[in-house]
Amino acid sequence: MRKSFPAAEVELATGAAPVAWREVASGGYASNTNRWRVELAGGRAVFVKLALDELAAGWLRDEHRLYSALEAPFLADFVAWRDDRVTFLALEDLSGAHWPPPWREGEIDAVVATLRSVAKTPPPPGLPALEELRERLNGWELVGADPAPLLSTGLCSRAWLDASLPALRESAAACDLSGDSLVHLDVRSDNLCFRDGGAVLVDWNHACVGNPLVDLVAWLPSLRLEGGPEPWELVPDSCGLSALVAGYFASRAGLPTPPTAPRVRPFQRAQAAVALAWAVRELGLEPILAA
Repeated sequence: MRKSFPAAEVELATGAAPVAWREVASGGYASNTNRWRVELAGGRAVFVKLALDELAAGWLRDEHRLYSALEAPFLADFVAWRDDRVTFLALEDLSGAHWPPPWREGEIDAVVATLRSVAKTPPPPGLPALEELRERLNGWELVGADPAPLLSTGLCSRAWLDASLPALRESAAACDLSGDSLVHLDVRSDNLCFRDGGAVLVDWNHACVGNPLVDLVAWLPSLRLEGGPEPWELVPDSCGLSALVAGYFASRAGLPTPPTAPRVRPFQRAQAAVALAWAVRELGLEPILAA
């Protein structure tokens, strides 16, 4: 799915004519946006993200509300917004920043420090409460209703799942999601980069308000897959959040591939394996028996 570059609309939104642009491959897993690095008259370069369907347009509207309300070192500079014939968000160009992996020395600590800064930033009004998203995040309820998708991945045996599911469900249902902190809710390497020694987070369409530990816990499985430490080395006690994160990935890894995210299921399966091992360790469950 592709749309031509909206040169006229970008000029109207930014106040400068585009003189050159090139499409940028998404490092993420959704395919319902087009992205360009654009050079504007006067020498400024910007990043333009264009929605290809109404779902992506909704994501961009959510992002715009946050960018228009906040300025912080962990945010890209907001440039322009358009939402009529086309919907796009224009931000500062971060193509010259370092996008991991590989992870360089000190960068993991920099992300941890940045997440502390995010948590201390007063959230803009109108964001959903993380607690309201528990039903969507707690995949163990979905697994309990229909274990077939998870079992089809080979991540665990039916016997292990039958024995372990009650504790996993209880932990995911009871973990604390409350709080008044700003939460990104989609921290992983394709959504962050480094400039001037600090981390910048992008793709804020899932932003909400709640327990900031969720951002750190949800990031660690993907970090481990990129050569990072075991999750429990950074968070010795996730207070049950490891079970919640494991259930989110485990409940989705075996589902049909969504048309707008053709690469997401293998990545979810890999993260589920890491998060499940973490939850098993934390809850004292029997070792995972693969199918």
